Amino acid sequence: MGATHILSIDQGTTSSRAIVFDDAGRPVASAQKELTQHFPHDGWVEHDPVEIWNDTLAVCREAVDQVGVGEIAGIGITNQRETTVVWDRATGEPIHRAIVWQDRRTADACTALKAEGHESMFKQRTGLLLDPYFSGTKVAWILDNVPDARGRAEKGDLCFGTIDSWLVYKLTGGEVHATDVTNASRTLLFNIETQDWDDDLLTILRIPREMLPRVLDPSAVFGTAVEEHLGAPIPVSGILGDQQAATVGQACFAPGLMKSTYGTGCFALVNTGETKVDSANRLLGTVAYRFGGKPTYALEGSIFMAGATVQWLRDKMGLIASAEESEALAKQADPESNVYLVPAFTGLGAPYWDPHARGTIVGMTRDTGRAEIVRAALEAVAYQTRDLMDAMADDMSRAGLTAPTELRVDGGMVANDWFCQVLADTLGRPIARPAVTETTSLGAAFAAGLTVGLFKSTDDVEAIWQLDRTFDPDAPEARREARYAGWKDAVRRAKVE
Repeated sequence: MGATHILSIDQGTTSSRAIVFDDAGRPVASAQKELTQHFPHDGWVEHDPVEIWNDTLAVCREAVDQVGVGEIAGIGITNQRETTVVWDRATGEPIHRAIVWQDRRTADACTALKAEGHESMFKQRTGLLLDPYFSGTKVAWILDNVPDARGRAEKGDLCFGTIDSWLVYKLTGGEVHATDVTNASRTLLFNIETQDWDDDLLTILRIPREMLPRVLDPSAVFGTAVEEHLGAPIPVSGILGDQQAATVGQACFAPGLMKSTYGTGCFALVNTGETKVDSANRLLGTVAYRFGGKPTYALEGSIFMAGATVQWLRDKMGLIASAEESEALAKQADPESNVYLVPAFTGLGAPYWDPHARGTIVGMTRDTGRAEIVRAALEAVAYQTRDLMDAMADDMSRAGLTAPTELRVDGGMVANDWFCQVLADTLGRPIARPAVTETTSLGAAFAAGLTVGLFKSTDDVEAIWQLDRTFDPDAPEARREARYAGWKDAVRRAKVE
């Protein structure tokens, strides 16, 4: 018997995790370390790339030790996507902290690019909007603000990569600078129609092509992790950006299938097949996955604060001692409370795209307590999901595609039954929770397993996906619409006029 397990690295916004999956898609070992968050200025969010690498290596070793390195057939990587690292090609030393996807420091630069009339070209070629969320303006900021960075980049001395590229470089001992198409499609630099880096966009942002990684399918041999790291040489055989990984892990392989992941943020993707939908609702067109060189597209909506809002309740407000406490408190809240929390702590994502909006609580009275605020925080995630689903349904109708009829959910928040039921009631659609909710890690494991032959095709993935529970909506439509109208009014109040 050969090796029958995949080591899946899930390098996220708040933690670095390693999970070992067997050839039936079952998690059999895991380890995790929380990641330090740096907030040097208002709206700025940074990570230490060296800490990310050290933590990733530590959790990989811990997880692999539980099963034995001889059982590992390949390594899959999934990652926080737009977070940007620039490092010295020869030494492997980062020249600046990683600028996290949540970071808003390039808001003015994006505004200037829009004023110059560039947004239509970026949207048409990349499927993305000019927003600080994406990597392109973050790279430009580093080149403009680190002494001599631009000159070194033009000479080919610097590498740019999202976190997957950084980990591949480190795992392979500095031998490989590569990424996959799903991560490349989130940079503002990659043309999702030609499936290549776009020289016109690179010129506008003044980013040398020499900095960029090679782009491969998600299922490919990216390189080999050197023996000193894990005790044996192991192929890095799969990479997917976190939300595309969850799409694969949720077996959303047919047009109209939709998933939403509730981690630090909330990200909903709906498969649009071979059709790249041009959104009329400021959603993103993106690559869902690309197997055998053939891209499948998706519409995506991004919510910046989901689990991070619960983290804020715990760490900054002291309203809860743990995330698990939020469910019990929400149940205690007055169900007729009209408190709304708009978690625009780093601006608002889709479909608003307002980097200047800020967190707001409206509707408080003398009766409002911590239970009502905690409940409002969880409800805000459901309301934002409806924002996305309504926009997706409209865009798909315009494109002649069938809108999603249910939502497959995953991520840490969906362990909360109360939240899942609120989600169903808010959307007026069934919520399907899978047996394995760590579908982001699972999707990366599937991509890696397809490369090394543990899985033969996406049919194997579909056969493995199992439903845990369906939550059906049971709230009256009138109540659902009245509550949602209150949310829309709260969002209006959070926006900076």
